[in-house]
Amino acid sequence: MRRGSFWRWLDYRQTAHPWTGAKFAGDWCLTGDVAVRDENGYVWYKGREDDLISSDGYRIGPTDIEDCLIKHEAVLMAAAVGVPDPVRGESVRAFVVPRPGVAASPALADEIRRFVGGRLAWYEAPRDIVFVDELPLTATGKIIRRELRSR
Repeated sequence: MRRGSFWRWLDYRQTAHPWTGAKFAGDWCLTGDVAVRDENGYVWYKGREDDLISSDGYRIGPTDIEDCLIKHEAVLMAAAVGVPDPVRGESVRAFVVPRPGVAASPALADEIRRFVGGRLAWYEAPRDIVFVDELPLTATGKIIRRELRSR
């Protein structure tokens, strides 16, 4: 975001809130959101900087994985987070809420893993799938990934 009158107001408050100065690189406000621009000039949102998964040198946006997971017929809701991995830095762990009437099992986890692996890059497929009854959500319905990372 480019600096404007709102940001001048923040500059005024900087003495009371020193963190505001660290939010800028020149005239640009660093929001913590990460996006990429493709060869056609389109901008694609990848996620929050603190939610990105760094595995084998790849930066993986959890929303791509979650969008793929919920396309599986047995999945009601899903979240993807990075967990420490001694070889890769982080590996992808998916938390899945199965649809009503679907029994969670190791065979279903393998099926979901193959489903995602067939649609996304190999490094985006979850190495670990954990079945849960519900996901932690904010009041506005967003997934609280930091809570999942601590599990």
